[in-house]
Amino acid sequence: MYLPWSTDLTNYFYNNISDMKKAIEAQGLDGQRVLVFMCTTATEAQLFELVPDGSGCRQVKLRDYSSPSYTTAEGIASILADVKAEAPAEHYAMTIGCHGMGWVPVSQSRAMRLAPRQGYHWDAGGGPLTRFFGGRTPSVQTDITTLAEGIEGAGMHLDFILFDDCYMSSVEVAYDLRHVTDYLIACPTEIMAYGMPYAEVGAELLGEPDYEAVCSKFLDFYSSYTYPYGTIGVTRTSELDSLARVLRKIEAACDLDASLLPSLQRMDGYRPPIFYDLGDYVAALCTDTALLSEFEGQLDRAVPYKAHTPQYYSAFSGAEDIRAYSGITTSAPTTSSYAADWAATSWYEATH
Repeated sequence: MYLPWSTDLTNYFYNNISDMKKAIEAQGLDGQRVLVFMCTTATEAQLFELVPDGSGCRQVKLRDYSSPSYTTAEGIASILADVKAEAPAEHYAMTIGCHGMGWVPVSQSRAMRLAPRQGYHWDAGGGPLTRFFGGRTPSVQTDITTLAEGIEGAGMHLDFILFDDCYMSSVEVAYDLRHVTDYLIACPTEIMAYGMPYAEVGAELLGEPDYEAVCSKFLDFYSSYTYPYGTIGVTRTSELDSLARVLRKIEAACDLDASLLPSLQRMDGYRPPIFYDLGDYVAALCTDTALLSEFEGQLDRAVPYKAHTPQYYSAFSGAEDIRAYSGITTSAPTTSSYAADWAATSWYEATH
């Protein structure tokens, strides 16, 4: 469990850890170990282990950190090297809890934060809190490409990465991480600040992951939660190159009718939207029936498990209906100036 500094989510992280302890107490650990890297301030962190002891689950401190560099590839690699040293294993997986903004780079975060009448969803205020990736300010945010470099630098390949953050079930994000993880578990919209219900889904992540059960239990939890809004998707990264090849053919042959843009399934509360449902975008873009069928079949293979409540929630716009859902987003049709770097993403290069 990787919990970098996130400004206002620390208490929620403690709850996430408590929920994971409940899952461990109920499930037990059969040759597995659960380590937690958590920033308690912007400059202090601990690495500790969750250890079942017969009467519950205790925390065993392994290392202290002063000014850990969790926003650089070298710093992330160093932290993960410590994890490997403390817990040698044949398989690793990772959950990441913090604020999130999909693929949008930290450089754009600075511009967005300073822009009048814009800002981020976590700055909206006035309603329930929702969860790049990192804290509320650029100095403690991390680019997805940097995360991928850090994991590679540590010599790790992960069974899965679970992003307990807003907007991270994005095809642009998944494509950047396809060489360092087999699966990506994430939310295409904002997620309520409570985050992933680890007491319910934790047992499905331990041992051999049951991705379908993770989605089912996530949906059950959020369907009856105080704020009944939840979206989740599981991406099989080995299918993304094939997905890109099909979409490349579509992008070369078709142009999106601009009049259809307002009717696309947006997955955020930004104006104009930054994140759109990938399947709905391609359905509007592609006028070739055979090509569209090929794409939809490959999309089902790439995102085999997904679930959602009837509505998602945005701190900017409140509850929004979901009429089309593929479990993953794209920024392809956005006109937002804050997504201007989209054409520099690896996904764009692979599909254009």
